Formats: sequence, structure tokens, C-alpha cells
Amino acid sequence: MNRDTVLVDKMVYIKEGIIEKIADNIEVSGIQIFDAENKYLTPGLIDMHVHVWDRYELGLYLSNGVTAVRNLWGMPMHLRIKEDVIHGNIISPTFFTTGPKLTGSEFIGDDNLNLTNPSEAKEKVLSYKERGYDFIKTYYGLDKEIFDAIIEQAKIYEIDIVAHPSQKVSFSYHLNPQIKSIEHVEEIVQQPLKFDLDKSKLQSILDSISQSKHTSYCPTITVFNNIYQMMINDSILDSESLGYMNPLIKKVDSKNQFERWFNAKQEDPATIERIKEQHDFHITIVKKLHEAGVTIICGTDAGIGVTLPGFSIHKELAFYKEAGLSNYEALKTATVNASQAHSIMSQLGTVEEGKIANLLLVDKNPLVELSSLENPIYVFVKGRKLNRETLNSYNEKAKNRKNLIASALRYLENLIIEK
Repeated sequence: MNRDTVLVDKMVYIKEGIIEKIADNIEVSGIQIFDAENKYLTPGLIDMHVHVWDRYELGLYLSNGVTAVRNLWGMPMHLRIKEDVIHGNIISPTFFTTGPKLTGSEFIGDDNLNLTNPSEAKEKVLSYKERGYDFIKTYYGLDKEIFDAIIEQAKIYEIDIVAHPSQKVSFSYHLNPQIKSIEHVEEIVQQPLKFDLDKSKLQSILDSISQSKHTSYCPTITVFNNIYQMMINDSILDSESLGYMNPLIKKVDSKNQFERWFNAKQEDPATIERIKEQHDFHITIVKKLHEAGVTIICGTDAGIGVTLPGFSIHKELAFYKEAGLSNYEALKTATVNASQAHSIMSQLGTVEEGKIANLLLVDKNPLVELSSLENPIYVFVKGRKLNRETLNSYNEKAKNRKNLIASALRYLENLIIEK
């Protein structure tokens, strides 16, 4: 994934989960050799914006070729998942997680931590670093004084920030070097553009982002498009695919989101077209971000609403193609671009000596047919081979699972334990 080409007839030697050597011919005794003639070996995909609710979802990601995830709604259960992944206790994508979402005092919700002053903000950054969270997630309602404190402490303790933009500061404020990625193209529409879908006004915003060479942008087009899907399909909650959602999320969040947008279109039928127009404008934003040289990283916001874990990454990549990216450029967003967003992810994203052996073996060349990534023949996670039969079994185990009460207890734990 460092150039738009295929290396033909190579051998790849994996030792203890690491790519040891790549050459035309490798002779090592006492190891298993897999014949991949007429197949294509690619880096595993990375979804940079997910919300994980249970361990069944980890299997759904693997089944869809996602070998690393960045979870952006941290809770105590995610630290346990992370530990189990590190120690090899579970088969999982490489797992990274932020801490709880940091918001301003008035943005009340049980899904975030409300900060009231700069000293509290600094304390939480240190606490999350010490507890083992990988990143800080900033959210709505952070004013400049509190946000400055978060950035200052994050820099001291060398922990990256992932920003869902706050409306209390200018959009350009999020281009601070400590903030490694900005989430959601709709935030460009909602904040600096104030819902005015004006391409001329958009350009100055994109110019400022392109000048910030440390900034990656994570569009999450799919999750917004799914608002439109809910509005045009009144039976979407009964669809077979929704069986892959965590049952608590399906019962609460999926239902609430559907009802919100169902009521919106009942009150004003023009809402449907407005949402569709905004989605189309998101495609334009990604096109112009790409043309401006902004580093795009693939994220789906999977795990909320009706956005499915694992499956949604292929929809997201298809939207990037619609925005004018080539197959190679789209694939970069979920491989090498993603791996370069944070230093702790630098061993992922390419098929190179010394990198972690998170790989996919597929039937057809994804540089020609991107859809070949949807059903990989083999998925390798840290060198461990998972065949299609095993991957399909993960789908079956996840479908219509009966863990609603267990999921509710884990969510309750997050409310009880100090965030």
C-alpha cells in the first residue's frame, strides 16, 4: 500500500505475528506454507471510528476483513477487551480505545463526562492515561479554557486527541497539533457552514484543513446516510441485517433514532430531501478534501443507530469511490492512512517487513474490484490464520444474540464507576 501496484509471485514469511521477510523465494524449514496462487494478499482494513458493545462484534469486524478498530466511546469494559487482546485471550482485531467522551458542563448525558473547569479536565486526561486508554475523545460543549487545559495535559502525557468538534470554539481550533483526527463531515456543514450547502464558503474551510499537515479527517459518511435510509424504509428495524446489532442498542438507540426521524418526516416531508441533499454534499466535501490533499481515514461510526459493525466499512469505502477516489486511494484510507494517524498504530496498514501480520487473502485484485474485500478467503490477525468457515461462524454467533441483559449491566457499570 505504498504505491498503486501489485507485486507478483512473492512469498511472505510470518514469524511470531510479524512479517519477517518478503522475497521471491524464502526457504524456512519446519513451518506451514499456504499456497495463494492467483490470490491477492492485502493489508487488513482499519475502521477508525467504531462503538463496540460486546465481543461478538469483534468477530463481525474480522469476518469483514477489519483487523484493527479505534473505539471512540470508552468504558471500563473496553479496557478489559484491550487487555484480553494484548494477552491473546481472545481472537480480535487489534484494539484501540479512547476514554469516555469529554464534554462541557451543559451537554448532559449518561454517555459522556461533563467537565466544569480546567483543573478537572487536566485530572481526567491524566486518569485516562494511567488507566490504559489510548486516546482522549473530545466532544460537544467544550469552551476554549477547558479545551486548552485538555490539550496542554494531553501534550504533557503524550496522549493523542480525537475530536468530535465542539461548537464552543472555532472550527479551526481543532487543527491543533495534539488533535490527530477530526470526526464527521456533517460537522463541517453544521458548524462553520451553519447548514448552508455553499461550495464557495466550503473552500476556505478545506484550505485551512489542508494546511494542517498533522490533521486527518474521518468522514463517517455511512452513519449520516443511514438517517436517510431510516426515513425511506419504515420497516428497517425489522430487516434481517439488524440482527447483527447488539440487542440493547437495537432496542434503545436504533429504535429511538428511527422514531426521531420518522416523526421528523411526518411533521415535514421535505426533511427527507433535505437529508439526501446534505448526504450528497458530504460526498462533495470528501471529494474536495481529497483534492486538497487532506489525509482521509476511514471510519463508519458503526455500532449505533442502524450502522452495522464490520459490514459498514465496505459501504463507507464505496462512498469514497463515489467521491472520486480510485480503488487504491479508497483502500489507503482504511490501511496506510489510518496507520499513520497515531504513532501507536504505525506497525499496521501495509505489507512490509517488520509490520504486524494483519492481512487479508482475497480472490480478486481489490485495486480493480474493491468489493473483493467483503469476503476474504483468509484473515490473518497477528499472523493467526482464520479461514472463511471460521469467519462465517462469527457472523452466525453474532446474529440475533441474546445478551441484552449482559449489555445493560456493562452499560450500567459505566454509570456507576467514576468516569
